Amino acid sequence: MIQSVRAKVINLTANRITAKHISIGMVLLKLTLIGILLVKYLPTASASDWHVDSTFFWFVLAGFIAQIVDGALGMAYGATSSAVLLGYGLPPKLASAAVHSAEVFTTGVSGLSHIKLGNFDKPLFFKLIVPGVLSASLGAFLLGTVLDGGYIKPFVNAYLLILGVVILLKSLRKKLEIKRNVKHAPILAAFGGFFDAIGGGGWGPIVTSNLISKGNAPAQVIGTVNTAEFFVTYFTAGILIYFTGIQSWQIILGLILGGSLAAPLGAYVTKKIPQKALFIIVGLLIIITSLYSLLNVFF
Repeated sequence: MIQSVRAKVINLTANRITAKHISIGMVLLKLTLIGILLVKYLPTASASDWHVDSTFFWFVLAGFIAQIVDGALGMAYGATSSAVLLGYGLPPKLASAAVHSAEVFTTGVSGLSHIKLGNFDKPLFFKLIVPGVLSASLGAFLLGTVLDGGYIKPFVNAYLLILGVVILLKSLRKKLEIKRNVKHAPILAAFGGFFDAIGGGGWGPIVTSNLISKGNAPAQVIGTVNTAEFFVTYFTAGILIYFTGIQSWQIILGLILGGSLAAPLGAYVTKKIPQKALFIIVGLLIIITSLYSLLNVFF
């Protein structure tokens, strides 16, 4: 009964709100964040933050590469960028805040590009956005106050490794069955949003990979999950910035510039790559990134 009522509410909302309304909302939210950063946090930046050196251009390149992968395959921007920032020496809380601040802009451009190119499933979007935003907000609050996300990440990576193998095995079938199966999408969004907030990445690997593993069309899943990710990231960034502030402006601006330049290209690549190839690439990417994270934990 409850599920039936919820489905009717989602369908009614999806019918009334168009993709154009969603696009306008994304632009307005980005402008709001820019205004807050300019008024509240920019005056606190030190002179060294504006000294452009090779670090800035390396992070432009890192943001470009991470967003190409994320925009085309629906995952890995957060994981890739977080790994780079942690390796650079930033504490986990500051690294997550920096990644999500940059990701607001990159996912915004990516989402708008996917909508324009037709890689967008509106009913699925509304199944993802509410549980994703709520769970991400909870995760960001816990990370900003009491939680150490490092303890949970190995278990998530082990699960993703298994999931990557499942997707890869499906891709090797002679006839790849594409079917719409989004029954558990809200649950996936809840887990994905929470782990993304506390670990600096995880929305794409958990939500995108699970939906693709169920046989949904990869291009539609990737575009829709990327668009929903903007809203998930927006609230995560806002909460983390409240608790940690903004540091390393040069790094964040480099990630934003590189990612924003790459976002439209990533959406175009998704539109052009054959379904079977997307399954194979997504499966391999999950396996490689999960193994890399697990090896870093144990060795």
